[in-house]
Amino acid sequence: MKKNNKPTIKQIAEQAGVSPSTVSLVLNGKGEISGVTRSRVLEVVSSLNYLPRAPKNREKTAKTIKFLKIAKHGHTVNRDHSHFISDYIDGMSSEATSRGYKLQVLSYENVTASDITDILANSDATAAIILGTELTREDIQKIQDFRLPTVFIDSFYDLIDANFVDMNNGDAVYTVLSHLKDLGFSKIGFVGSETQTRNFALRKKAFMKNMHHLGLTVNSSHILSIGSTIASAYEDSLEALSNHDSVAEAYFCANDIMAYGFTKALKEKGYKIPQDISIVGFDNLPMSATLDPSLTTIDVSKRKIGSMAVTVLDELLNAEGSLPAVKVQVGAELVVRASTNPKKTG
Repeated sequence: MKKNNKPTIKQIAEQAGVSPSTVSLVLNGKGEISGVTRSRVLEVVSSLNYLPRAPKNREKTAKTIKFLKIAKHGHTVNRDHSHFISDYIDGMSSEATSRGYKLQVLSYENVTASDITDILANSDATAAIILGTELTREDIQKIQDFRLPTVFIDSFYDLIDANFVDMNNGDAVYTVLSHLKDLGFSKIGFVGSETQTRNFALRKKAFMKNMHHLGLTVNSSHILSIGSTIASAYEDSLEALSNHDSVAEAYFCANDIMAYGFTKALKEKGYKIPQDISIVGFDNLPMSATLDPSLTTIDVSKRKIGSMAVTVLDELLNAEGSLPAVKVQVGAELVVRASTNPKKTG
């Protein structure tokens, strides 16, 4: 008799350090489960390649919204960002419950756009919210062509007839640069990454545009590209700093993970933060408040983005006839901490 090697809910529970009932609630999008616990369970689900059984009675799940946490390459959607994802889930869960939907959260790694459409085609989903962080324009277009009511979050593309809810990167970067200019800095650098993440590209574009808008000169030697994980950000920052003769007075980093690695490398090179160089991150991850020094960063309401995604889907599902694509950008605020100081004079 052939042995069944499919992972079980019990195995998932043991690896995640939770009860089987908690795993069941997470897989079915039910219960008052914290976003952090949901993310931990989903990471185990993904690592074991667990696929839940398709429901026998589709009528009972006719109002299911599936949130697909997609890690196409894992450079940005990984354990370092589990809190970020959990905030999205919290916002979705609350709004879905209030509107009478069941939210089911699924996690997939190393998948293509074709894989995603296959997953949706074989599911009971009424609609879907997809984490677009690591998806390309072509990926999103292919998924959108499947014609299931879908909203993409943590990504934003013009000229695509698709629904997006994302942070307003342009306004956020302008806020960062205005803050640094007000502190007296004119030599401001940018730390980004070539990792295929749309928001990184949008933040770099906004940096260039807003530096010009504020009358500040961009020095190409102060534009750095590093890895987007904690380890690669630190290692690449060390190499980049060794290859540059000068440093800027202040740097805006495309996210908090890169800010952490870059700051660590600067310290190793003998620079003091913020006495010598001021640093600003993006995302306001929990780690940003506990860094030494604590990190000035941009805070975007991820719960608001999650909530808005469900609201957009609800409008699509209840509309009489088709609706034009909805593209929502949620604002942000600067959280000022110890990593920025006024420029020393004299």
